[in-house]
Amino acid sequence: MLTTSAAPAASATRRWPPQIKYIVGNEACERFSYYGMRSILAGYITGAVVRGGLGRDADAATEIIHLFVFANYFMPLLGAWLSDKLIGRYHTILWVSLFYCAGHGVLACSDLAAGVHGKMLCLGIGLALIAFGSGGIKPCVSAFMGDQFKPEQSHLLQKAYGAFYWSINFGSFFSFLLIPWVKDRYGFSLAFGVPGILMAIATAVFWLGTKHYVRVPPGRETKQAGFFKVLLGGLLAERVAGLKFWDAARTRFSAREVDAARSVPPILFVFALVPVFWSLFDQTNSTWVLQGQKMVSIELLGLKIGAEQMQSVNPALVMLLVPLLTLGVYPRLGRLVSPLRRMSCGMFLASASYLVVAALEARIDAGAHLSILWQSVPYLILTTAEVLVSTTGLEFAFREAAPELKSTIMSFWLLTVAFGNLLVMAVTKVFSSATDHAASVSAVRFLMYAGLTFVVAILFSIIARFYKYRDAAAAQGR
Repeated sequence: MLTTSAAPAASATRRWPPQIKYIVGNEACERFSYYGMRSILAGYITGAVVRGGLGRDADAATEIIHLFVFANYFMPLLGAWLSDKLIGRYHTILWVSLFYCAGHGVLACSDLAAGVHGKMLCLGIGLALIAFGSGGIKPCVSAFMGDQFKPEQSHLLQKAYGAFYWSINFGSFFSFLLIPWVKDRYGFSLAFGVPGILMAIATAVFWLGTKHYVRVPPGRETKQAGFFKVLLGGLLAERVAGLKFWDAARTRFSAREVDAARSVPPILFVFALVPVFWSLFDQTNSTWVLQGQKMVSIELLGLKIGAEQMQSVNPALVMLLVPLLTLGVYPRLGRLVSPLRRMSCGMFLASASYLVVAALEARIDAGAHLSILWQSVPYLILTTAEVLVSTTGLEFAFREAAPELKSTIMSFWLLTVAFGNLLVMAVTKVFSSATDHAASVSAVRFLMYAGLTFVVAILFSIIARFYKYRDAAAAQGR
C-alpha cells in the first residue's frame, strides 16, 4: 500500500506543472514582439527620411536605443511593487500587457504623423508605453513560473529556467528574420505592427491558463512587510548600544520579515558587477548592427542576410547552447558549475567577444570588405557568455530570494540590465565629439569595453569564491 501510493507522488515531483506551457508560450510571443521591434530600431532611427527613417546619426541612435532599454529594465521596480504588494503577479502581467500592446500600436501608426518631428513624437510615446509594459511584467513572469513549482520540485528549476530562456530565444530568432523582411517589403509601419499582433497573442495565451495557475497572494493580503519598509524601519529604529542593524529592525517587524529582508543585500552585492556584462550584450542591437551595415551582405537559401538579420544568430545559438549546457555539461561537472562560477566564466567570455569585434572594426576601417558572416564569431562567444550569465542569473535570483520577495529580487536582477545600458549611454555621451558622430562604432571603443569587462570578471570571480548560498543545492551545482 505504502509503496503503491508513494510511486505516483514521486512521479509527480519529476513532472513540470501543466500550466507552465501557457507561461512559456506567452514568453515566446512576447519576446517575438519585443525583439522584432528592436531588430529594426537602429535602422529606423538612422535610415534616410525619404525611405521612412528618421535620418539621425549613429551616436544618436545608440543613445536613443540604450535609453529605451534602460527604461525598459528600470520599470521592473514598479512591476515588482505592484505584484508583491498590491495586485499579485497574475494581475500585474495581465493588465500591464495591455499598455505593451498600445505601445506597439503607436509605433505602427507613426506613418500617419506629419514629418520627422511627428514621427519622433510617436517613437517617444510608443517606446515609453512598451518600456512600461515590458518592464512592468518582466520581474513577474519569471517569478510567476517559479511559483508553479512545489518546494519538493526545486530540483526542476534549473531545467525549467533553461526552457524558459529557450522560449525567449525561439521567439526572438524568428522575429529577427521576419520583421526586417517585412520592413524591406512593406515598410516600417507594418513592420512595427506585426510585433503588436504577437503581443496581443501573448496576452491571450497567458489568459488561457488563468484557472490553472498557482497564485501567491501580495503583501497587501498577507500583511507581510516588504524589503524597503523593513530597511527603512531598521534605519529609523531607536539605536541601543551593541544592537546590530537587523536586530534593531526586529523591534518593529517579525523575525520572518527581517530574515527575508536580510537575504537581499548579499544578492545585491553579487548583482552590482553584472551591469558591465549587459553594457556589452545589448550593443548587439545597436553598435553591432551599425557595424554590420558597413559589411558585405550575403544570400543564404534565397534569404538576404544583412546587419539586421544577423541578430538572429544570437537566439539560434542560445537554442542550441541551453540544452547542451543544461542537459549535457552542467550535470557532469557538479559543484564546479555552481551558479556564480558559471557567471564568472561568462564575464570573461564577454570580454573576449569584444576583442574580436574590435579586430573586425579595425579591418573595416582599414578598407577591408568583410562578409557579414564574420560577425558570427563574436556572436558565438558572446552568446555562450549570455547563457552562462543571463540564464544562470534568473535561476540564482529566484533560488536565493526569500519567497515573499521573489519579484523584488527579479526586479533588482533586471535593474542590472538598466544600469548596463545607462553605462553605454554615458560612455557614448562623454566620448562623443563635434567631428565624429559615429565614435560609438570604433575599434578603440570596443577595446575599452573589453578591458573594463575583463577587470570586472576578475572581481566577480573573487565574490563568487566567498559567497555563501542560502540554497545548499545550488552551491553543489544542482
